[in-house]
Amino acid sequence: MSEASRMQRNLERGADWVPVGDALSRIVDAVHALPSERIPLLDALGRTLAENVFSPIDQPPWDNSAMDGYAVLGVDVAGATDADPVVLEIIEDVPAGQFPTKFLEPGTAIRVMTGAPVPPGADTVVRAEHTRAVDGHPDRIRVVRGTDAGRNVRQCGEDLRVGDPVLGAGTVLYPAQLGLLATVGHAEVAVSRKPRVAILSNGDELADLSDFEQVRAGRRIVNSNSYALAGAVRAAGGEPILLGIARDDEASIREHLEQSRDADALITTAGASVGEHDLMKSVLESMGYVLDFWRVQMKPGSPFSFGRLDRMPVFGLPGNPVSALVTFEVLVRPALRRMLGRRAVHTPTFRVRAAEAIKVQPRKTQFLRAILEADGQGGWRARLTGPQGSGILSSMTRADALLIVPAGPMPVPAGGELAAIELPVPDDGVEQPWQ
Repeated sequence: MSEASRMQRNLERGADWVPVGDALSRIVDAVHALPSERIPLLDALGRTLAENVFSPIDQPPWDNSAMDGYAVLGVDVAGATDADPVVLEIIEDVPAGQFPTKFLEPGTAIRVMTGAPVPPGADTVVRAEHTRAVDGHPDRIRVVRGTDAGRNVRQCGEDLRVGDPVLGAGTVLYPAQLGLLATVGHAEVAVSRKPRVAILSNGDELADLSDFEQVRAGRRIVNSNSYALAGAVRAAGGEPILLGIARDDEASIREHLEQSRDADALITTAGASVGEHDLMKSVLESMGYVLDFWRVQMKPGSPFSFGRLDRMPVFGLPGNPVSALVTFEVLVRPALRRMLGRRAVHTPTFRVRAAEAIKVQPRKTQFLRAILEADGQGGWRARLTGPQGSGILSSMTRADALLIVPAGPMPVPAGGELAAIELPVPDDGVEQPWQ
């Protein structure tokens, strides 16, 4: 098929009206983890590990004390009490960072600090508070409680052995993971590269913040989508690239789109009705764009589209600000998680009860902005923020959650149970999509 024929076919095709779950599956299946890069460990917080890490050491590398106290033989102190204490001879003092030079014998003890190696044969560390000094005998200690017998010794290798798997590719790196990688000597780590996401707004009616006087004068509306979506991309772990505003002519649109060539993904807003002969669609087609689907059975955000420009995924978001943010969270963020190398890419949900009856759309899954209230029973009630118009951006700032209202013939009654997406959306994903 010629390029002209393909363009004409796609321009004339009707809306696909893809169910939300199907749209999400098609998007996630179409994107892949980006190549890895090596970065300093201290820069890796929140990044996704791109390699399997194995331990080159035993950890701990030696038997060591879990308490400040005295390394002893358990049989010497078992049963000791205030009324019937056990007196032991202190033969050495071993601070952390030093090693014992003497061997324990029955009736002896070695003073150790937390983390200090314990001498061979010691199976017990009696904590300092379970001992008393012996007046006039600084080299002796009285054990007044025997409950530590056989305890408080960390065994060599109890955490890791040489060759043990430490962390697997796809693991998100949080503080504990950074500490574990440091433990096994990783000053640098391989992580999936952050996706560079180009963001392009379209429309003669738009003005940027530098031209806000035109907004104040009533001649333009402000380009809020670029800023909201840049924040959403950054919160999702990507690097936003703002391409500005393309005017409603082919030359301007092409000039702006060409700046996205080095990006890993492209988000456009407005001009989303790609079933009609709009300029954004025709310019994309002339550059090699292949449409996967257009229109999703969701509200707000049904004019969403997805396709590819060469190998770059292109997300066509509606121009209304709430629709843009909702479609980003529902359909774009999971794709960015996949590009970041995450194993669990789907957004988690939790269960709430509707505080009021909710009208259901016959064909569309709704994502409604809601405020959460504790129900007094360990759960949540969800009350709508008010009018749900897709241009009411302030409602997103008041919302604690997006209620997921499945399409159907009957309204959701007050007290009906629904799934909800927390706002702001958590960074972590889950392996299964919401139902």
